Amino acid sequence: MTSEFALKNARIVLADEIVEGSLVVRDGRIAAFDSGASAVGLDLDGDYLIPGLVELHTDHLESHFSPRPKVRWNPHAALLAHDAQIAASGVTTVLDALRVGLDEDADLNAGEMRRLADAIDAGVAAKRLRADHYIHLRCEVSAPDCADSFALFSDDPRLRMVSLMDHSPGQRQFASIESYSIYYQGKLKMPDDEFRAFCARRMAQSAEYSSRHRAILAAASRERGIVLASHDDATRAHVAEAIADGISVAEFPTTMEAAKASRDAGLAVLMGAPNVVRGGSHSGNVSARALAEAGMLDILSSDYIPFSLIQSAFFLGDVVDTISLPQAIAMVTKRPADAISLADRGEIDVGKRADLVRVRIDEHVPVVRSVWREGERVA
Repeated sequence: MTSEFALKNARIVLADEIVEGSLVVRDGRIAAFDSGASAVGLDLDGDYLIPGLVELHTDHLESHFSPRPKVRWNPHAALLAHDAQIAASGVTTVLDALRVGLDEDADLNAGEMRRLADAIDAGVAAKRLRADHYIHLRCEVSAPDCADSFALFSDDPRLRMVSLMDHSPGQRQFASIESYSIYYQGKLKMPDDEFRAFCARRMAQSAEYSSRHRAILAAASRERGIVLASHDDATRAHVAEAIADGISVAEFPTTMEAAKASRDAGLAVLMGAPNVVRGGSHSGNVSARALAEAGMLDILSSDYIPFSLIQSAFFLGDVVDTISLPQAIAMVTKRPADAISLADRGEIDVGKRADLVRVRIDEHVPVVRSVWREGERVA
């Protein structure tokens, strides 16, 4: 039986323009849209209608599974709580980032990450999730257990993306030992002598394992056709290494130099939406807004605050003269969808999935009023 409904009196955000008009959804797909007044359909009262957001890198699920040190929540319940917040933020497709390779600050183990992945697989199979969930593995290549932990996920059909990370001190995100100290020493409450020993161990592990694990994981990902991402590249040498590994997405480059080199090499540059909203990086690295103004930003990710994704898109469309609202919305819809080869979503066009978000702006903040995934209301 055909399922059909219409939406009218909407400001529809298309790929390169905004039209005031109506849209028809049939059997979960966009069947038609048109400018001008319509006599039929749900009246959106002039609100924006945008594509459902596509999130490539959020570690927000972990905070529901382990809300306090040593506390564990039922993984299925944690996933449902995470999923509800994601959907209410306008996200209809999400890659849940699970860590592989545990550094010393981690209060989680590889088996627990596998339990979360199993919960995602079960939630998708049972059709109890609002958003469309996939898996992104954040691989700490300097960790001794990285390759063995990766093997727990290598056959998961929902695995779409792998990022190669090294958070050891003195490089990439933490090129400054001072910034590393502020983050880790403050987080772990270490006295100075213990922190120095911690740094020495992390740097030794990086020297021993990083190159070996990068090669193993990059080769395994390429063989399966999984999208590879670099993480926190800071120099042209880092970018050259990423290119050699077959990487296509540059996540969170820490300098303008690395972002430009990535862009010149054809990599999609991804930055954090919280960085945009806050006006800078919490680690003191390059500002995402500066990259946007320089035309070197392709994709935004909510990282650790789900609502920041839609907030940052409307913010960029408002404050950066060279970025229109349709271009900003593409950074959280079409461009991330294209990066992981999901060609059926990410834009409002005939034949695409009816993943749609109704948005009203109030006090300069986007208010998500309704969310549809494949034509079904989910928030």
